[in-house]
Amino acid sequence: MLSLRVNGSTHVLDLEPEMPLLWVLRDELGLTGTKFGCGIGACGACTVLIEGVAVRSCQVPLSAVGSSAVTTIEGLSPDGSHPVQRAWIEHDVPQCGYCQSGQILAAASLLAKNPAPSDSEIDAAITNICRCGTYPRIRAAIHRAASLGNG
Repeated sequence: MLSLRVNGSTHVLDLEPEMPLLWVLRDELGLTGTKFGCGIGACGACTVLIEGVAVRSCQVPLSAVGSSAVTTIEGLSPDGSHPVQRAWIEHDVPQCGYCQSGQILAAASLLAKNPAPSDSEIDAAITNICRCGTYPRIRAAIHRAASLGNG
């Protein structure tokens, strides 16, 4: 039995310790906002926050999480009031939307560490892939979220 803290709730799970966090979140806890993309940690669709740090959940075994707090897109701000979520809407960032939960969490993590990043700092920190190519809108939304404050 393993204990996992997700979005402020503790879950006791009888799962294999090597099960990727992505599948625990999606299949066991029903938190499907975290997406499967590539399965090798390259695309970022599966990004979640562990103690506020953006990580690719497809590459993190359940056993590595321990007692750390995990935040998924569902837990960032249930009412959508987080500055990054507000900026995403304001700048019409999503096109297909598949990568957006990972993009938003990566942006929230960046802004928590660097409340006023430059374009080059955004480009270096946000390595999530958007197949629709909305990178200019993503960058603009991150700047806007920075101006709104780190909810």
